[in-house]
Amino acid sequence: MKTKRKILLVLAVLTLYVLGVGAQGKVHSQSEQYEWPTDPLVVERLHQWQDMKFGVLIHWGLYAVPGIVESWSICVEDWITRDTTMTYQQYKDWYWGFSEQFDPTKFNPTQWAEAAEDAGMKYVIFTTKHHDGFCMYDSQETDFTIARHAFAAHPQRDVLKYVFDAFRAKGFMAGAYFSKPDWHSQYYWWDVFPTKGRNVNYPINKYPWRWQQFKDFTYRQIDEVLSRYGKVDILWLDGGWVCPENHQDINMERIARMARQRQPGLIMVDRTIHGPYENYQTPERTIPDTQLDYPWESCIPLSDDWGYVKKPRWKTPEQVINTLVEIVAKGGNLVLGVGPTPEGLFQPEVTQRLKDIGQWMRDNGKAIYQTVTTPHYHDGDVWFTASKDGKKLYAIYMHEAGRPWPAQVSWRGNLPHDKNAVRLVKNGRKVKCQIQGDVVSVTLPAGLPQQSVAFEITRSY
Repeated sequence: MKTKRKILLVLAVLTLYVLGVGAQGKVHSQSEQYEWPTDPLVVERLHQWQDMKFGVLIHWGLYAVPGIVESWSICVEDWITRDTTMTYQQYKDWYWGFSEQFDPTKFNPTQWAEAAEDAGMKYVIFTTKHHDGFCMYDSQETDFTIARHAFAAHPQRDVLKYVFDAFRAKGFMAGAYFSKPDWHSQYYWWDVFPTKGRNVNYPINKYPWRWQQFKDFTYRQIDEVLSRYGKVDILWLDGGWVCPENHQDINMERIARMARQRQPGLIMVDRTIHGPYENYQTPERTIPDTQLDYPWESCIPLSDDWGYVKKPRWKTPEQVINTLVEIVAKGGNLVLGVGPTPEGLFQPEVTQRLKDIGQWMRDNGKAIYQTVTTPHYHDGDVWFTASKDGKKLYAIYMHEAGRPWPAQVSWRGNLPHDKNAVRLVKNGRKVKCQIQGDVVSVTLPAGLPQQSVAFEITRSY
């Protein structure tokens, strides 16, 4: 009987992987409007964050143990498929049970921080709690935390502390991802009622005292994250369906007041909820069609999934670089999703890709970091950024793997001062340039790596 049960559980994992449960799901887009914060400390921090351009978003939790999509398999929605040999309750019990197996004895946040630094990343957002409610820090509000189960005896059981310490030691901004919904909490998914998709499963108007318990629980957990782990620069709140418009008001005004008392200047990202607590927007797995003149960040995973899965389909370094170039030219940041293994490490495939990306950033980063947009930001395969003082333009030729390497790169507009005013960002070397009307043609020097390349242009006024 035990053998049969094990076989069924293995089949469940395989089914979830093969069908890609939740790999896309219902992704977040940005709000239709933006409201600038009025707190000068927040505005200042936002400008610092905008200069950084490139960060890492780390999803790590129970879902890493079986190597399946984060949290979503325990939710009941039309797009989710799970093994039919188990009842829904059996499946949830199976999933919750990974708390007794999640024992990442090779947990090495320094390795993560070094890999991110190698990539040229400048800020980190770490998942303190996903929708499944399992806390990746030592919460005093619940026993459902990594610090109270299989990893409890480990000296680094309060994982969040060591992640933030490792990244801050590298000069990173520290951000905390926090899920507003909590599917493990009896204050949100109350066992008295069946679940109803991703939302609270009981009528709030009938049980307001119960919802108040959830509001207080959420407030206290966010307070824990912001009061016990040093300086936090970003509070990244996921689960946009928990909002007043969906009749799930958690009193964000109260949370924000506490949050900024704990962390003055804190950037708050209440995803997809237009208003004073969505300090930057977060289009997911996509890039806006045009430039946006307010703070935004595309969140895109390095594989097809946010967390660790057993057979990932990786993006190439070239794909990530080109995505970053387009995003920065349109005025945004890129946060790249990476999921550590159940043992607590970045995989070799991850570290090598990050290293390759980092080499390009070391050569060409002047055209990325601390740049601003320029009105004419795109022409064919070339994307443009500008220095803050307006004296320099940067033209980045976006090369795609498999395409022939051109002898010349051309673009219209954004003319240099003269034909001697174009240089490689990589080494400052002048390149051969021709200007005919509003068309600039640059000869690519021999020996360049056949990948995207950035040029510095002294402007023509």
